[in-house]
Parts: sequence; structure tokens; C-alpha cells
Amino acid sequence: MSGHNKWSTIKNKKAKTDAAKGKIFTKIGREIVIAVKTGGSADPNLNSKLKDVIAKAKAANMPNDNIQRSIKKAAGEGDSANYKEITYEGYAPCGVAVIVEIVTDNLNRTASEIRHIFDKCGGSLGASGCVSWKFERKGVIEIDNSKGMDEDELTMLALDCGADDVEVGEGAAIIYTDPNDFSSVRDKLEEHHHRAAGRGVRGQGAEADRLAGGLRRYPGRLSRCGASRGGRGGVIPSDA
Repeated sequence: MSGHNKWSTIKNKKAKTDAAKGKIFTKIGREIVIAVKTGGSADPNLNSKLKDVIAKAKAANMPNDNIQRSIKKAAGEGDSANYKEITYEGYAPCGVAVIVEIVTDNLNRTASEIRHIFDKCGGSLGASGCVSWKFERKGVIEIDNSKGMDEDELTMLALDCGADDVEVGEGAAIIYTDPNDFSSVRDKLEEHHHRAAGRGVRGQGAEADRLAGGLRRYPGRLSRCGASRGGRGGVIPSDA
């Protein structure tokens, strides 16, 4: 009986993991479609935005077949939804500023759903530009430093590659760049064989991110509405 329960637990855990991966792959697939259409080319060598999204996909262990399928759809081979990018701004409880970046094929439905989420969670949807000035766009590259590269050496390597700043932690480091320099910095790090590709660049490390400034710790629980107190979660106090 215990063996059956163990197998059931493993099966359920795998199902949840596969579902989570599926959502991530779907999201990245839509980003690939948009990158191809806005960049005007299905060739990553000619489309820097597509190149960045592909790096993000590989960092998330997205199968190459899925990547190529999304590129072909965007290039007109097969059915392809007309996805668009749109950004909403507003406030969560306690005046926390929130930016929501959306990829959708139905703008009207999405606008209604986003407004409902803000209202349900005790927040308010604002006008365009109401909080975006509190965030700064940066290229964020997360690299594997499991070999324990010296902090000064790693910092000098990143700065020589064109980075703006470096945060070194245990077994990993975060490198910040100007969004326009993100691709070139990542490529130079790859050339230095410092595992800034594949597992070395993980999750958000393959994209431009919005970094919040002027953070404060607020009392109470913001998590009930899905808000975060962290700087890279896209939320900051409105009075900061």
C-alpha cells in the first residue's frame, strides 16, 4: 500500500510540474511570436529581440521543437493568433505601485479581467504612466557562479563586458545592464565561457526587467492580493 501511495505522490508531483512548465512554455511561445512580428524577421541573427527571447526559452529548458514551432507560426507557417503586448499600471493595497505586462489576443477581454482583479484585491487600476516613472528598465543576467569565482574578478569581467553593476551571492551572481546593451553583454559573457548561457542564464536573466526603487517594508500582509514586498516583483510603495 505504501508503494502505491509513493507512486501516486510522484505522479501528482510530476503532473503539477508539467502543468507549470506548460504555462511557462505557452507564455514564452507568445513572446516569440511577438518578437518575430515586431522585429520583422524569423532569423535571430537579424532580430535581437527574438534572440533574447530564445535565450530566455532555453534558460527555461523549453524544447527546441517548441521554439521552432512558435517561430514558424509567427512567420505565417500555420495558424497564428494575433498577440499584442499591453501594459497596465495601478495600485495594490497600501498604495503599492504595480505594473502588469500582458500578452493577449483579446484586448477588450483582458482589460475587463485586469480591472476585475484590481478591484477584487482592493486595488485600483490607474492611467498609463501613473507609476511607471518609479521603475527603471534594466537588462538582468543571472549567472551560475558555482565554481566560486572571486567577487572582484567576476565584477571586473562583467564590467569589461559592458555591464552596469553586479551583485554576487553564494553560487550565483546577478549582472545588470542597460537594456540596449543586454544582448551584447550576454554574448560577451558567453564568449568568456562563464556559463552565461544554458543553465547559467536562468529565468529573468534572459530579459529586460523593471527594477523598483525607494523600497520600504510595510506592516501587514500584502500576499493576500498577490503583491510582493521585493524589488524585482514589480511593486513599490506609491509614496516612495
